[in-house]
Amino acid sequence: MIEKLAACCAALETDAYLVGGSVRDWLLSTKPGRDIDIAVAGDPDVIAREIAGRFGGTVVPLGQAHGIVRVAVPGGNETEEGPWNIDVDGFTGTIDEDLARRDFSVNAMAVPLADWPSLDSLIDPLGGRADLAAKTIRALGPTVFQDDPGRLMRAVRLAGQLRFRVEPGTSKLIAADARLLAEVSPERVREEFLNILSLDGAKGQIEVLDHFGLFEQVIPELQAAKGVDQPNMHYWDVWGHTMHTVEAAELITKGHQNSPIYSCVPWTPDSKAHFDQHATDGHTRGTLLKLAALFHDIAKPQTKSQDETGRTRFFGHSEQGAEIAVQRLTLLRVSSKGIEMVAKMVEQHLRPTGMKDGDDWPTNRAIHRYFRDVGDVAIDTLYLSLADYLGAKGPDVVHEEWRNHARMVGHILHIGTSEPVSPTTTRLITGNDLMTHFNLQAGPGIGAVLERVEEARSAGEIETKEQALEMAANALRYLAEQLTPESQTGGSN
Repeated sequence: MIEKLAACCAALETDAYLVGGSVRDWLLSTKPGRDIDIAVAGDPDVIAREIAGRFGGTVVPLGQAHGIVRVAVPGGNETEEGPWNIDVDGFTGTIDEDLARRDFSVNAMAVPLADWPSLDSLIDPLGGRADLAAKTIRALGPTVFQDDPGRLMRAVRLAGQLRFRVEPGTSKLIAADARLLAEVSPERVREEFLNILSLDGAKGQIEVLDHFGLFEQVIPELQAAKGVDQPNMHYWDVWGHTMHTVEAAELITKGHQNSPIYSCVPWTPDSKAHFDQHATDGHTRGTLLKLAALFHDIAKPQTKSQDETGRTRFFGHSEQGAEIAVQRLTLLRVSSKGIEMVAKMVEQHLRPTGMKDGDDWPTNRAIHRYFRDVGDVAIDTLYLSLADYLGAKGPDVVHEEWRNHARMVGHILHIGTSEPVSPTTTRLITGNDLMTHFNLQAGPGIGAVLERVEEARSAGEIETKEQALEMAANALRYLAEQLTPESQTGGSN
């Protein structure tokens, strides 16, 4: 594709350079990715439209203030594999002057498109290649973050993505200018933060954001969790527990890893496919699971209390946490689908362990109700429960107890997903059957009876229409008894 771009720009008699992340990633991996950055002398819009016309792409303006225009090119024979995102950046003056206006040294290198892929033509006036070798993110000047505060999040994201360190002078600049993040659009903050959360080692990157004073501007409500003690069953305070739950949420979705801990996690190729699914805003269910882990106990500080026995309780923290998630993610411009998914996981994260009947595993009926109520994120919430368990126990985890908890979750998964009930599944009996067979009028009681029948069917307790009608008769008889005057007044003494 780069060779085709070079030919296109040559035909237009335009000086064009491969720049930024494209050169950086090429030097690191010996091959360019599908996101290509080029700088052209002159109007980027004209060049972008010419590229789009030649390769069947679509022009997407990214930001007039920075003069960048994106060309989204679908895959196909003409464009080799694809799809491609080609960002066209216009500049005036020399290419060296353009590179000096960029953010970090590792992004301030260029190669003339006409000379690609010769390393002899690498343009590196600011030491980017040396910083690549040293695995260092270094800002190009003292006003880098003042010129564009969005670079504050980008610095942390790049360090996590490349597994580089942030150079000490750059770290001081980030801390000094952290307050400027408030000037960045919520959409851009969301994009960078979700990209950070999607990386391996997300816990560490969140802690780096917090160290610089950036995280408190992304999810300020979580700052109150610091220093909030928990009962002895928790190894860390609420903040530490939250961070380690994020870490566990990442690790439990990586398979067994030859680990005595993670080999207990129920994991199959279907599990991997589930968490690799796109969920929202360009990110997978795996990333959203980590986002839900951040919010799952966010309301514990304000719900903390002690009962009459002196036991610490957090009544209502799941429900209040879901409300906080909705409010904060709305401000970050997360999609409505993403907000709904995270809020439901937070609200229901205690449900898997609450389904147990003493020491007994949940019944098939309870599992049916769980999957019915939690819906699209029922599986995700089970894995949040696993991460929550590990985040609570920390190094005090007892292997046998953890294995039993993981086996219980595996049982719920097996029962809940073995024969999923879809809305198109033919019912054993319908509302019309009930009204005809029992001479009833339409009303809310019909739906309640049908739901009981479906629960029993899901649990394997009934299989035929006759059995369903018999169960319906018992259910109707029970409902009738509840509506008698004696039952409503508590009966006579």
